[in-house]
Amino acid sequence: MIQQFCLTVLFGTALLAPAVLGRAEDQPTKRTTVAIDGVRWLINGRVTYPGTRAEGLLMNVRMVNATFEDRNRDDFDPDANTDAFLAVMPEYVEAGVRAFTFNLQGGMPGYEGALNSAFEPDGSLRPCYLKRMARVIEACDRHGVVVILGCFYQRQDQVLRDEQAVRAGVVNAVRWIESQGYSNVVLEIANEFEHSGFNHRIIRASEGQVELIELARRENPELLVSTSGLGHGRLPKLVAEASDFLLPHFNGTRLEDIPARIEVLKQYGKPVVCNEDDRTGKAAAEACRLSVENGASYGLMLKRRNQYQPFEFHGVADDPVFYSMLRSLTTQETAGH
Repeated sequence: MIQQFCLTVLFGTALLAPAVLGRAEDQPTKRTTVAIDGVRWLINGRVTYPGTRAEGLLMNVRMVNATFEDRNRDDFDPDANTDAFLAVMPEYVEAGVRAFTFNLQGGMPGYEGALNSAFEPDGSLRPCYLKRMARVIEACDRHGVVVILGCFYQRQDQVLRDEQAVRAGVVNAVRWIESQGYSNVVLEIANEFEHSGFNHRIIRASEGQVELIELARRENPELLVSTSGLGHGRLPKLVAEASDFLLPHFNGTRLEDIPARIEVLKQYGKPVVCNEDDRTGKAAAEACRLSVENGASYGLMLKRRNQYQPFEFHGVADDPVFYSMLRSLTTQETAGH
């Protein structure tokens, strides 16, 4: 039987005790920074993918269940699952991935009823969950990769007892990122915030998302903050204006409509980053190509391989056709081609 015991981390007016965070000399050396220059992404002060068709973009893969747990089950080993992802993570990076999407409440594991949340009912944070999240963030840091870190996921926001707890959760997440010194993290307030699986209105309403984005920004003005929309590839004007970068999803968007969706979002003068599309094979490769050719970053979600149990992480073997396209878009073409 697998059991986990977890204390709670609550960020109030005081900083966490050294026993929780670890002494400064024990913290891993941070090497990776992320920034935006106009509509271009910079990693460590340099534009991404220089000289390629994907120059300035942030090509990404959704790995929200790399830190999965289910407190309603005792037959799943969360640490072994994280180990499996970390073992192959360098292969994704070598193929051209420059960001992974994770979430403090994970994602749909392929069955209902999971209890997978870094938050307690009052919005405080659970150290055992943060420990796994720290492992993946710090591994990304070492490999020069950005983390798109989500706070809330549909089916899991019910853990939070009220809207004040939701606000506290955002503040605590931002304070944790800052206290850890993570400079390779950007924040996604909620995954598909308008989804009917959310209970709290502050998450589901555009006005609520703007409030939470501004709350995160007040807590740490240097942290880049956004929130993601539904699979139709659109974002409400209020949300787009409040965000530092735009996170459409293309799950429900026809291939032929992707260029038009991107064109509408480009009017805000911010980076457009699809960070979820559940296509596979040739369709995923084509969606990726269309995104890049129209100036948007693309994000793959292999739900039946990486996100649904049993979680599998096999590098480019997850989807060879897609990763071949990704490599071609993010690699400098040789002379004569």
